[in-house]
Amino acid sequence: MNSEEILENLVWVSLKEPDDFLKVRETLTRIGVASKDEKRLSQSCHILHKRGKYAIVHFKELFLLDGKPSMFTEEDKARRNTIANLLAEWNLVKLVDVDFTKSPVAPISLIKIIPFAQKEEWELVPKYQIGKGQR
Repeated sequence: MNSEEILENLVWVSLKEPDDFLKVRETLTRIGVASKDEKRLSQSCHILHKRGKYAIVHFKELFLLDGKPSMFTEEDKARRNTIANLLAEWNLVKLVDVDFTKSPVAPISLIKIIPFAQKEEWELVPKYQIGKGQR
């Protein structure tokens, strides 16, 4: 898949206010997959600002955009769609195409959401750092 095809398959969103970018970015640091035996959360999705537009992207899609090998699965897509739907439900973003994230979706039980008040109790681990050179 080339980068244009990857971009076409991202979850594009709009923001009400430019400041909402930072709110969404911070919120996404607290949503992901929790370690079974430690208070460690691996961040699943990021907000990407590209060509004046915004997208909610799974970290594996970011690796693909960088031309790195990555296995972006249906489960990853389902998790990304569920997270994007939650952000829309919380009025943090507006989905450009509401039908795009209807399927597949992941059960909420597969996604851990750390409340802001508990953030300091957890180790929040991004699998991708936007703007940083990736290994």
